[in-house]
Amino acid sequence: MKDDLKVFVEKCRGWYSRYLELAKVYAKQGVDLVIKTQDDLYEFTHQWFSSHLPWVATEYDKSPKWAQKGLFYLPWFCLFLIILNYFNVFDRSPVIKSVQDPNIVIVNDDLRSMIIEGEVDMGSFVEELRASGRVDFNEQFLSRIGANVTGRVSEILAIPGQKVKQGDVLAKITSTELTQSQLAYLKARSASQLADQAANRARILFKEDVIALAELQKREAEASSAKAEFRAANDQLRVQGMDQLSIDRLGKSGVIESINNVIATIPGEIVERKINKGQVVQPADALFTVADLNTLWAVSEIPESNSYLIHKGQKVNLIIPALRNAEIEGVVAHVDSIVNPQTRTVVVRMEVPNPDGMIKPGMLATMMIESQPAEKLLVPTSAVIREDNHDYVFVKEDDETYRMMAVKLGPDGKGYRPVLSGLKAGQKIAVNGAFHLNAERKRQLSGG
Repeated sequence: MKDDLKVFVEKCRGWYSRYLELAKVYAKQGVDLVIKTQDDLYEFTHQWFSSHLPWVATEYDKSPKWAQKGLFYLPWFCLFLIILNYFNVFDRSPVIKSVQDPNIVIVNDDLRSMIIEGEVDMGSFVEELRASGRVDFNEQFLSRIGANVTGRVSEILAIPGQKVKQGDVLAKITSTELTQSQLAYLKARSASQLADQAANRARILFKEDVIALAELQKREAEASSAKAEFRAANDQLRVQGMDQLSIDRLGKSGVIESINNVIATIPGEIVERKINKGQVVQPADALFTVADLNTLWAVSEIPESNSYLIHKGQKVNLIIPALRNAEIEGVVAHVDSIVNPQTRTVVVRMEVPNPDGMIKPGMLATMMIESQPAEKLLVPTSAVIREDNHDYVFVKEDDETYRMMAVKLGPDGKGYRPVLSGLKAGQKIAVNGAFHLNAERKRQLSGG
């Protein structure tokens, strides 16, 4: 297939070169024909003037060479100017754009149909609920790593605080259990090979009518059973931490290795180590704890009487006193579905980004979550647009005009935001369609 493609590409290159040469020849012939035609025309013109207007021909012959040559290029220059004029290159009447108030929007009938008007009014607003909590590990990026076999710790290669990658060796364990499993693997491998050879000989003998069908079936069954035992021994070594390449190397060399490696299963930092050199460990023991500290959890326990106010996705401000009351904005990531019977609380959780590592698991924190309703001056969130880190609403001035006004608003709560400054009760605003008004405002400013 590749050879055919190369042949086809070479053919295409040949065609390209051939037609390119032809195009150059024809182009040159065409240019030469145009120049010859123009020269003949100029010669004919010169003869006509010599016969009918000899003084014009005489003046032409006396003129400088550059002037005579310029007459040759004059028609092409005129053609070039005509083409530029056709494509409106020469802008002889620039448009003067009008200047208007950048906050004013003039609406038409189509835009008016996309706007819903309303009044700024008092309403019930949900306040923030203050709850004490703590910073904890993100359990989605937390791994407690144990031994794959029972054995004695022979070497420790990692210490708490060390950054590790997935697949790094943390410790080495000398295990007689692993030795026995490798020995069983070698025996099962040899038995499987012998059973396969016996089954092959039985097939040959059966074809020669030396043995009965029952004997052949017996040998094939023994070979199948030996293969199953061989696969089971292979899987046992995989469970005990050996990769397939090491297992295949063991089968070829027959050299038994009693060292088992404790491997990091995720990238991150070692936050805990529970082993010492010479210690006997078992698969149930957690030897290392590795965590990715770039993302943490903030966990708080809310009284069951307030649990109905908390929902997944609500805005949360996390305050950490140990970091000079640093505030971190987030949302509720999880609300427990059950109540703790001992504390009568519900666990609420949010995710906390920690790219610089300043936040430490175990730090105390305060979660500010929206809670109790209160009467406040409210505007719908659909009436608010955000530009340059400021909030704006469109206030109606008359039937055709809206003004974009800067306002100071509180956090969102159930589709409304409290007005802190910038609006008064009873003012008419665009409660829906603010996005379309802002787009039209920008279009009018740009002169579109």
